[in-house]
Amino acid sequence: MENKIRRRTLAKAAATASLAAPVLAACGSGDDDGSGPLKMVVWGGDLDKETYQARIDLFEAENPDIKIELQLIPSDQYEQKVQTMIAGGDGPDIMQVAEGVNTYSSKSQILPLDEYAKDAGLDLEQRFGPVGNLYSYEDKVYAIPDRSGAMIVYYNKDLFDAAGVEYPTAEWTQEDAQAAMEKLTVAGTQWGYGGAGWWPQWWSFAYQNGGQIIDDGGNPTANSPEVVAALQWANDLAHVHHFVPTAAEYADMGPDMGGDPAFAAGKVAMNTTGFWAIGGLLEADINWDIAPLWRGAQQAVSAFGSGLAISRDAADPAKAFKAIEFLTGADAQELIIDKAQDVPANLEVQQSDAFLAPSWATKPINMAAFGESAEFIFRAPFIPQWNEMQAAFNDNLGTFWNEGGDAQTELDKIQTQLESIITD
Repeated sequence: MENKIRRRTLAKAAATASLAAPVLAACGSGDDDGSGPLKMVVWGGDLDKETYQARIDLFEAENPDIKIELQLIPSDQYEQKVQTMIAGGDGPDIMQVAEGVNTYSSKSQILPLDEYAKDAGLDLEQRFGPVGNLYSYEDKVYAIPDRSGAMIVYYNKDLFDAAGVEYPTAEWTQEDAQAAMEKLTVAGTQWGYGGAGWWPQWWSFAYQNGGQIIDDGGNPTANSPEVVAALQWANDLAHVHHFVPTAAEYADMGPDMGGDPAFAAGKVAMNTTGFWAIGGLLEADINWDIAPLWRGAQQAVSAFGSGLAISRDAADPAKAFKAIEFLTGADAQELIIDKAQDVPANLEVQQSDAFLAPSWATKPINMAAFGESAEFIFRAPFIPQWNEMQAAFNDNLGTFWNEGGDAQTELDKIQTQLESIITD
């Protein structure tokens, strides 16, 4: 379960451990008066470094008086090292953040950006849509969206055609999806769906039901009827209906198997995941495409992304914000898709020809699925206790996902833990 939860970040951290040492040294070398180069820290691997640097080069070409030093930290070390930098007064000027953004903002380790955005005339909703205020805490914005691709449905067109099933659309309901899974399942050899044991997957179903993990007042509602129904449905797809491989069946397919590799191997007909699967599938020997996620009582889908924040140690926050505004603008964001790194958060780019028909695509891909999905991305609860909250789910649901069980029982236990975590 832990491996599945962390797959996205670990997959992007390839072979960067050797970069860790110079990062800490470099961050303490700036000029206190703001005249030196901006220090920008991000996580990831070689592709991430290349793409961020290309965007920085574009910024520096238009702003020759401002330099940015890019520093890459392996994903699994990032949060600890950045916390150490800030605690020592050597925080970066610009830093990448994601679900843990409010671990920093709640400690006043990063700056609110509302006034900088106002002064720059940057309309976050216009530029980014529903995710414009995603990285907020207590009604203040602490990061500007940079990458933001919704979870989408990957489907095997040949398996759909053979089963006589229409291709998925955003208008599918959960019932439509389950009916398709049933028709696409061949006992013991082929499954209709890759599964939903990862929080962005089954949380999407909860929000589709009208549920919330944390309500608008900041209170945990993990055991509400809407969330319980979503979790039970996701689990029953494997353990009651057998439309999803169980953990044992995945293990029988080979080491490190899950929804992504099983879909690429033609073992499952549908899979829900992020943009990053596209690169590998372009080399796979299957006929596939993508579509927006189906709906429940309402449309809702999770997004995978990150934003750019300014640490409290920034010598010249206005200069740092100028860089962030440029890096999240259309020209710089287009490089994200040009290099097949991720989905740009900028809606103008998501709707551009560069995104809809990327030069690296060796087959037609319905890239418009990302833009269509952007209209119904739900705002995940990025509470300061995000890591503790995720640990509560992971620690309690391992056996449930592997063997089946009663969602109400498990979520009642998690609710009690969350109430303690958030109260404390």
